Amino acid sequence: MTDTPLLSIKNLSSAYVSRPWGGVGKKEVKHVLRDVNLEIARGEIFGLVGKSGCGKSTLAKCILGLIEYEGEIIINGRKRSLRPSYAERRQGAFEVQAVFQDSGSSLNPVKTVGWILEEPLKAHGQPRLNGRPPGAAEREARVIEVLELVGIDASYKSRKPNELSLGQKQRVAIASSLMLNPALIVADEPVSSLDVSVGAQILNLFQDLNRQLGLALLFISHNLELVHYLCDNVAVMEAGRIKKP
Repeated sequence: MTDTPLLSIKNLSSAYVSRPWGGVGKKEVKHVLRDVNLEIARGEIFGLVGKSGCGKSTLAKCILGLIEYEGEIIINGRKRSLRPSYAERRQGAFEVQAVFQDSGSSLNPVKTVGWILEEPLKAHGQPRLNGRPPGAAEREARVIEVLELVGIDASYKSRKPNELSLGQKQRVAIASSLMLNPALIVADEPVSSLDVSVGAQILNLFQDLNRQLGLALLFISHNLELVHYLCDNVAVMEAGRIKKP
């Protein structure tokens, strides 16, 4: 273990710019995040809680590199560029992955589970074996390994998302996020669309992955009870700011 945080966010701010009359009219700037600072240690389950509209999902998008921001995001000791190159974006895929609230919309509906999970391995040539990209057999072995890791039978790799229950879809979404062995998963309201019993199973799965893989997790929710149950440390967001304890 090292004392260097896995993720360090310093003075991060973000705003949305819009024009009320479409392409014309005066620009309107809505400040969503204001001087956010937080750190997540390696292997830590960190909870971010707050009311709807407070900026939680916007912060997640900044961490994932999906929207522009001001300030610093440092991952594994490396400061992320505000305008990352292709190589930097590629490297980021091995550091941070996401699990979204609506697992159904994050899975390709016309492809099989096996195809969905194998695609990142093809795109990034992982896992590399003796300096060469993996063949079909190695990729299939990795798909089966990760499916079993999230509690799904290997036979499910031939199914499509519409053949799965909501809980199974979320497990596949979690499996997809694990394919490249990231150090951090950003989970944005991952159980809010599930019933209580299935949601509890997903929370227990996150705990198991944390113990087995040393996986760090940023768990975003508006539910204080869930955050209290799952997380090692918690930050409260209100009106785009992290509230001080």
